[in-house]
Amino acid sequence: MTTCEHAQAAGGQSAPMQFEENNLSEVKRVIAVLSGKGGVGKSLVTGSLAVELARGGAKVGILDADITGPSIPRMFGMGDRRAHGLGKLLLPEISEGGVKVMSSNLLLQNETDPVLWRGPVIAGAIKQFWSDTSWGPLDYLLVDMPPGTGDVALTVFQSLPVDGIVVVTSPQDLVSMIVAKAVNMADKMNVPVLGIVENMSYVQCPDCGRAIEIFGASKLDDVAATYNLPVLDRLPIDPALAAACDAGTIETELLAGTLPLALAAVKAVEPHEGDEPHEGDEPSEQA
Repeated sequence: MTTCEHAQAAGGQSAPMQFEENNLSEVKRVIAVLSGKGGVGKSLVTGSLAVELARGGAKVGILDADITGPSIPRMFGMGDRRAHGLGKLLLPEISEGGVKVMSSNLLLQNETDPVLWRGPVIAGAIKQFWSDTSWGPLDYLLVDMPPGTGDVALTVFQSLPVDGIVVVTSPQDLVSMIVAKAVNMADKMNVPVLGIVENMSYVQCPDCGRAIEIFGASKLDDVAATYNLPVLDRLPIDPALAAACDAGTIETELLAGTLPLALAAVKAVEPHEGDEPHEGDEPSEQA
């Protein structure tokens, strides 16, 4: 973390440093996928949104900010790939479906190697993934956030031009705390929350098709109303999709129409000033 970020975190008045975008990157929208705790499926939501956006013709990238627990490369079949360079810049790996990915796992010799880095080094990796990576033209850069609201989240929200946040939660008693942490951080960072996705909401009986709420009745509607946020989508527990993520085949196995409300919320985000919409974008209501 930079000195100015340390000062602000400690209550000082120094302004955070905005990471610069390089000349070979043109990112129109930055969307962070965040939760107040781990294990709720942020990477699944990030990957699913990326796949659906790419299927619609948009140019999509994923910045895997979960430095110490990256899972995006494996989901997109990149477990055996390593990032390469172009001069002083890194080149993201590109999936079969055209999604560009930059992750710490693409910089390690083996994907199972632990990332034993301290906070300032991790913050430096985020800068490298933004300023020192040749993303090219992108309609959407999705940022797969690490669990919680610590150093990496602070670095991302202070130093990247984040346009909106999708909050991911689960239907357990902790939902209120999870959403509160994410929403409070978004409020402090002045970044709008697009809505909430509930993962592991239910499991569908293979015999009768009935939705079984194995974690109990969802409390999401009440919590969302408390913060005046829209409930976007509810994802079931799907063993087939989990297996596809493990096998690196999410792009072919993800059912069309997954996360329709979250997808619409992301598409409604206006591109950065001076950027023209791509043909895969949908015009906003203000257009």
